[in-house]
Amino acid sequence: MDESSRITITVCGDGGCGKSSITLRLVRSQWTSDYDPTIEDSYSVTRTVDGTPYYLMLTDTAGQEEYRSLWAASNLKSDAFLLVYDITSTDSLDSLEYFMEMIDMEEENRIDNGKTPPVKIVAGNKCDLQGQRQIKAKDGLEWARKRKCGFMETSAREMVNIEETFALLVRRVVEARRIAAGEGAANAQPYRTAALPPPNANETTHTMNEKSDDEPKRSWWRRLKCW
Repeated sequence: MDESSRITITVCGDGGCGKSSITLRLVRSQWTSDYDPTIEDSYSVTRTVDGTPYYLMLTDTAGQEEYRSLWAASNLKSDAFLLVYDITSTDSLDSLEYFMEMIDMEEENRIDNGKTPPVKIVAGNKCDLQGQRQIKAKDGLEWARKRKCGFMETSAREMVNIEETFALLVRRVVEARRIAAGEGAANAQPYRTAALPPPNANETTHTMNEKSDDEPKRSWWRRLKCW
């Protein structure tokens, strides 16, 4: 697989927001309720997006404040960043400012040196816990837009928007590389802050296990799909 098909993604956010759960859902289709604080784990997985296979190299980073100093410079060299917060915790959204500041500095450095700027997507995780929600979807969207990030709401537990979020990251990285190479965005497909075209036959996705009597919840999640 050539270098253009390799995409590095750093997953960051506060401890307990579900970074590892999102990563493991994508890589192994697994979910666990056990919380084991991560210092740093690396994974790789291949996904086909819009008919093209991509080799994704994922870094699941530490969220706890005492481990943040371990953030290696290599983490900031990623093609894309997935910034995860927990919709049931306002503190988890506030904690993203720490990571955003470092990513913004890296972005400025890349632009100054004529390199491709990183892609940034914000994911409001645990959207299945509606009864415990503290952060409205529109507030998460507004936070992301102010910082020029894409936005999704996800649920690692219910497999909501996991594949779609990483597919969006891939599409944005491909587009950023195209623009940086001087090809411009003339041929790019227009999209909103985090909009996705309908999945096609060439794109690998997982199907959520939903019962037929759960249609109201499923319809509500469809409305949450992306912005």
